Amino acid sequence: MKTVKVNLDRKTDNSYEIYIGEEILDRMGMILARNGWAQRYVIVTDNHVDALHGERVQDALGKADLRIDRITVPSGEAAKAMQTVLDITERLTGLGADRQTALIALGGGVIGDLTGFAASIYMRGIPVIQVPTTLLAQVDSSIGGKTGVDTAAGKNLLGTFHQPRGVFIDVAFLRTLPDEQFRSGLAELVKYGAIDSPELLGDLEAAVERGGIGETPFLEKIVTAACRIKKGLVELDERDRGLRRVLNFGHTVGHAVEAASGYALSHGESVAIGMVAAATLSEQLHHLPADDRRRIAALIRALGLPDRIPANLDLEEIRSRIARDKKKKGETVHFVLLKKLGIPIVNGGIPENMLKITLEGLHI
Repeated sequence: MKTVKVNLDRKTDNSYEIYIGEEILDRMGMILARNGWAQRYVIVTDNHVDALHGERVQDALGKADLRIDRITVPSGEAAKAMQTVLDITERLTGLGADRQTALIALGGGVIGDLTGFAASIYMRGIPVIQVPTTLLAQVDSSIGGKTGVDTAAGKNLLGTFHQPRGVFIDVAFLRTLPDEQFRSGLAELVKYGAIDSPELLGDLEAAVERGGIGETPFLEKIVTAACRIKKGLVELDERDRGLRRVLNFGHTVGHAVEAASGYALSHGESVAIGMVAAATLSEQLHHLPADDRRRIAALIRALGLPDRIPANLDLEEIRSRIARDKKKKGETVHFVLLKKLGIPIVNGGIPENMLKITLEGLHI
């Protein structure tokens, strides 16, 4: 089992370990028992993950003499709403959960965000432990303390920062992950390669070439690489006010595309499209060499991800959603672009006509 330490400056209580390996639930139980983060634990998961893993995880942790309860919520992005958070807190109250209780988020990004948010506000804050079961959550959303729910106006408009006490990444969960969700996580790995590590892009390209993208040793390697990149950015900018914003490469257009599709497109599929748009804008602004833009797009296609905006999506709606991006300052929407692979920049705004032409060029 590998470990990656997230060291938050002068905040020892907020620093934590990321544990990465295969079949690590028994060791997770021992670590929870040893650290004594809580007197009882409540697993929060969704109906789908619960059917696959809920009882097994509860039993594994129970073998470490931990007091474990389990509650479920509906599956899917539609559940990422304030009503679900209220349902979780009511269930916790019914169980008699107090400030000596910790929540365990067992699931993908939706569960991680919901559970983290509920933990941050229940009794003014209780601990949360992240146990991500999707590739996307393992390499991205489980690390860094961002929590949130969606509103009718967009994704993650309500939320908090609430760092986990620990993150336990068991790549064995990926065996039951549908191909579409696996590819969604690969999109985030392309992002890390584009903004920080051309070597990671090379590893992904080589794995595609040899047909080894799903091999356990390779997954442990790339998940660890992604966690090291993410933890480095979180350490430098815990509250997402500066450098950490480069993690939004592909997300400005991606979030707008995802919402415009009514979430028919997954997060990873939408970010893949957004990365092609960001790379195209980077080239047009004379930052990114054309060969690098083509390399990003080719890898996205090779991984089975979309590189074009579906014909049924309304470009006006996408532009309108971009204009309402929650990370904008005043009327300026900042885009994360690339000078070259591994060197991101935060742009001070894209000319409206350039954005319009770029989106039209990507529209099937």
